[in-house]
Amino acid sequence: MTKLDKIRCDWCGTDPLYVKYHDEEWGKPVHDDHKMFEFLILESFQAGLSWITILRKRENFRKAFDNFDAEKIAQYDEAKVEELLQDAGIIRNRQKINAAIKNAQAYLNLKKEMSFCDYWWGWMKGEALKNCPKTMQDIPAKTELSDAIAKDLKKRGFSFVGSTTVYAHMQAAGLVNDHITNCFRYDEV
Repeated sequence: MTKLDKIRCDWCGTDPLYVKYHDEEWGKPVHDDHKMFEFLILESFQAGLSWITILRKRENFRKAFDNFDAEKIAQYDEAKVEELLQDAGIIRNRQKINAAIKNAQAYLNLKKEMSFCDYWWGWMKGEALKNCPKTMQDIPAKTELSDAIAKDLKKRGFSFVGSTTVYAHMQAAGLVNDHITNCFRYDEV
């Protein structure tokens, strides 16, 4: 079976970038704070857009946002916001840019208590939820757990982290396995 012959989740289609992301990243458990933070920031920019749009701009986001260095992002001022609003390589949305700054500040505050990964994995009791979706229609957009996490994140000062964004983050970071059961990645993650 070649790389293209493998059975995958329908959402990744045949776009090589999407296929690579599906095959190598999506649903793979994340245990690195920096990567977990990057995923959350990218998910917040994705709100209302397709994920492929974000993937195509990810390298531009990394450059524009100092490789997702939370210490630097937390210090961005209005001049930096204006600079980002002129950057055609990213999503130029003032609310989302301001949310990234606010989220970097909230992330740094949370890290005074625990690691960012410990925060997320604590909700999971250290183990990824393994759903058994047979089709894409079996996969929810949000759950009671993502509702609770979104509420807690907002209480901690995060923004643009509604339940749907949180659930998408949980899927991407491997906190929940929502690969369809006949996808070759289902058992791998």
